[in-house]
Amino acid sequence: MLYSAYQALTDCLTPWQQAATLTTESLRAASWTGATGISQVAAACEVFARLRLTHTRPSFGIDSVTVGQGSEAREVAVTEQVMQRRAFGTLLRFERADVDQAGDSGHPLPKVLIVAPLSGHFATLLADTARTMLADHDVYITDWHNARMVPLSEGSFGLSDYVDHVIGFIEALGPNTHLVAVCQPCVPVLAAVALMAQRNHDAQPRSMTLMAGPIDCRVNPTQVNEMAVSKPIDWFERNLVHTVPLRYPGAMRRVYPGFLQLSAFVAMNPERHKSAFENLYTQRIAGEHDQAEATVKFYDEYFAVNDLPAEFYLETVAQVFQEYTLARGVFEVHGERIDASAIRRTALFTVEGERDDICAIGQTVAAHDLCSGIKPWMKHHHVQLGVGHYGVFSGRRWREQIYPRVREMIHAMS
Repeated sequence: MLYSAYQALTDCLTPWQQAATLTTESLRAASWTGATGISQVAAACEVFARLRLTHTRPSFGIDSVTVGQGSEAREVAVTEQVMQRRAFGTLLRFERADVDQAGDSGHPLPKVLIVAPLSGHFATLLADTARTMLADHDVYITDWHNARMVPLSEGSFGLSDYVDHVIGFIEALGPNTHLVAVCQPCVPVLAAVALMAQRNHDAQPRSMTLMAGPIDCRVNPTQVNEMAVSKPIDWFERNLVHTVPLRYPGAMRRVYPGFLQLSAFVAMNPERHKSAFENLYTQRIAGEHDQAEATVKFYDEYFAVNDLPAEFYLETVAQVFQEYTLARGVFEVHGERIDASAIRRTALFTVEGERDDICAIGQTVAAHDLCSGIKPWMKHHHVQLGVGHYGVFSGRRWREQIYPRVREMIHAMS
């Protein structure tokens, strides 16, 4: 019922927001925004038009990458290539035009699989992560699909299925693959690597980088963690799981709607988002379009929401945020107990942000204690000062301070 009500409200507002977009574009095309009052009208129409959610994956926008430095820097074209497509996710490669994929040393570039979160947003939230890594690596990403577009005939998708997908994607890339997991997938990625080690799998990855992930939510619990334990799991199922309306391919599939996840994120810090749109309005009026476009770019991505399969959402809440099964050593994949101490051949690098209010300091580094079988010289940890959750994998400090450490570890283990 709630999903249908949301859809009805969206349908009602859409023509008005489209009209507001056309008004803004018309005023700017006619160069009327400099006239008294007209710039305010155009800015107000834009703000109203952009206060909307979308449910289709945006473009990664990665058409080229700068390779090399100084006088040797050059632009290399990049295209997206589907390596493996499944009902709930696609293994996507950012293929560089220099087909040999050789680095400055003449050796093939290390293969890196970026494992994106399935937590209400699309994998394009990690576009800056992928773009940055492309300069020195052969980059792949898990492109998770919107559950409301997946027919019921494709079956269910739970936390164990996520682990299966990660292992399957690693197998597709073969030995010597490196993993970079951001936020929520740190738990299933660690479980996948442990399971491969327990099975003595030939394609065990060379390294895994876990960034701002909830390995042990008992450490420094955040508002997100406290909310997760404030209600029993059946409350989450009754109140937050809804059915996809009949108009979509995934009709009648039970999902945790992306619009609810986004609402929860916004509610954590409403003043920040309110100020962002107030600034967008004033920046347009003042002609500060570069600053305005940065806000537009962020919210175009942030307001693109992705529905989660109900099974995956409820199992994640229960096992990761309420029962801490991985941290307690009782996490299971299809009934098989996960033993992180079995990992010996895969290096571990963990990254945390000083100001992270979603996954606090201490929650990700907990992986080091679990992975007791990894040699000390193969373990590294970094706390980035001055960044919140998104700053760990996106923005200037990611590019200039965090990424060089990730690159150094990956190349050292290649």
